[in-house]
Amino acid sequence: MARSSPRREAAARDVHTTNTAVLLREAFVTLNGLVVPRLAERGFFDVRPAHNAVFQYLDWSGTTVSTLAERAEMTKQAMGELVTYLEERGYVDRIPDPNDRRAKLVRPTAKGREVYAVVRELVPELEQRLADTLGATRVRQLRRDLQTIQETFAQGE
Repeated sequence: MARSSPRREAAARDVHTTNTAVLLREAFVTLNGLVVPRLAERGFFDVRPAHNAVFQYLDWSGTTVSTLAERAEMTKQAMGELVTYLEERGYVDRIPDPNDRRAKLVRPTAKGREVYAVVRELVPELEQRLADTLGATRVRQLRRDLQTIQETFAQGE
């Protein structure tokens, strides 16, 4: 295994501080990382950050694993593993898709909906921490800027 040189380490640090996409991702990872401890405080010890890919894209009425994988931009196999883990622990269940007898819909159970409730409680706290840190005006501008980035790059410009 090659050892990292001081020059290579400095270059890596520069990428992390000058690459806006990396900074956006790291901010998301940091905020998302606050969710797991809150869930654990409420007794949901087995939910991990990776499971956000299921909860974030799951429709209340049910969503196929293929659709979840597409929305999360991951393979069906990887999404299937996340869903199976959550199903085995009672957070989601699978029911027949009434529109396609070959498919199953994944939907949150009562326990899974409790996870959503805990996260919804946390959101105002995070928003307040952001406002306390940046100021309300900068948070509003940040939201507008993030929306602009999303809209602009989603159009392929």
